[in-house]
Amino acid sequence: MKRLYNSKFTLVLSFKTLLVLAAVLVAALAGTFMYPYKTSTSLRESQHTVGKLPFMGYNTWNAYYCDIDEKKVLETARLMKSLGLINVGYDHMNLDDCYSEKERSPSGDIVANKERFPSGMSYLTDQLHKLGLKAGIYSDSGWVTCQRYPGSFQNEERDIKLFQDWGFDLLKYDNCGVPYDSIIKEGLVGKYSRMAEAIDDLSKSSGKPPILFSICEWGRAQPWMWARNLGQTWRTTEDIGPEWWVLSKIINRNSFIAWASDFYGHNDMDILEVGNGQLTYDEAKSHFTAWALMKSPLLISTNLATISKETLGILKNREIIAINQDPVVGTSIIPFRWGINLNVLDHPADMFFNLTESPWIRAGRQYHVRVCPLYILSVGTDLTLYTLAQDLWTHTDNGTAVRNFTAYEVPPHGVVALLLRDAGDEPAGLWPPCARFEWCMDQNGTRLDNIGFGEGNEDTRRRRGLPALDAT
Repeated sequence: MKRLYNSKFTLVLSFKTLLVLAAVLVAALAGTFMYPYKTSTSLRESQHTVGKLPFMGYNTWNAYYCDIDEKKVLETARLMKSLGLINVGYDHMNLDDCYSEKERSPSGDIVANKERFPSGMSYLTDQLHKLGLKAGIYSDSGWVTCQRYPGSFQNEERDIKLFQDWGFDLLKYDNCGVPYDSIIKEGLVGKYSRMAEAIDDLSKSSGKPPILFSICEWGRAQPWMWARNLGQTWRTTEDIGPEWWVLSKIINRNSFIAWASDFYGHNDMDILEVGNGQLTYDEAKSHFTAWALMKSPLLISTNLATISKETLGILKNREIIAINQDPVVGTSIIPFRWGINLNVLDHPADMFFNLTESPWIRAGRQYHVRVCPLYILSVGTDLTLYTLAQDLWTHTDNGTAVRNFTAYEVPPHGVVALLLRDAGDEPAGLWPPCARFEWCMDQNGTRLDNIGFGEGNEDTRRRRGLPALDAT
């Protein structure tokens, strides 16, 4: 039996347990290739001492872009505490681009913007740490950042020591300002390994844990194949946006590489857009559920001073967060039916699933159902369940599923998250005797189905000169 927990909330997971994510995953085939690049054993070991679980917190970019300053950052951090976000796991406050001066100091260091951060970065991180937060900083693997502030290329050792001296715990590392090939003479792996090695060297020389390394090269060179050896997270796609088509595209792409996330290394699906743009409530829930279950970092980036009760409720869903932060099972929740896992339609839809479509469900068993969202469900062959409250994200136990369930009237772009716990043998006498009917056979050799391939297919039987299945 494996325990799944997060702070005061506890779930129990075992081999008998399945969490089903009813989400939109429209798939497209993709090729893969491997990089002939090896990292030192020492570097790999260093990267596996921090970042076991996807980090959670706040990032300034989607909410404020370059309009950041000391006052805004600290006010946001205080709101994270007063709104209870720190208590449910959001324990990072990460600065993104635009915090520095445009030029380095005469001695070569990055300089915090004197007008926007007048007290300096050490003061800022001290205040964040007092609130119970870790502090994140941003830089770039090129000459300049994406907004043309100083990047860290050829200054990796200097900059990472400065960030540590300032008190930062995490580095987001972008992919702009790329040096000419004749200068860098490296691929993306080599370019990012420069900072990874600097982080490792600093950890050894200082005796402190390595700064958590969040690689942001937008999935250009399939970082899920190599970035685990350098850092703890890696962006898998281009930048997010608060539009459903953008979110569904990111979910789709990540559905094919969900296998890459595990302890100490996670696909980063980008900063959350929950609370931003014109996303509907159901789209925001689908967005958050997919990010959490696929083990992406969860970084809020909306104006907390004006956050709605509905948005806060999504971000503080302890049951969904508990899956993301599971300390026992590190792998992602991977959808088991390609193309029909989300309601992609612009109107409500009924969604039916045979439970044995999942490879983890045991044949001949029934399952207790716990539903995170509120919907009318039909489970088993003749049982219809109605949840009792009107709140769309109540957390209730909802009876027993036998072989299948139907979620009725799933909202447009909506999601249903189910936690199934083994409840013993299914009732006797169900027909057919196999939930998956293909090649279902009696012990005496009688095949019951007339579907699929081989002897159960009438065309194949005719070609082989075998009698029809219904022949007497």
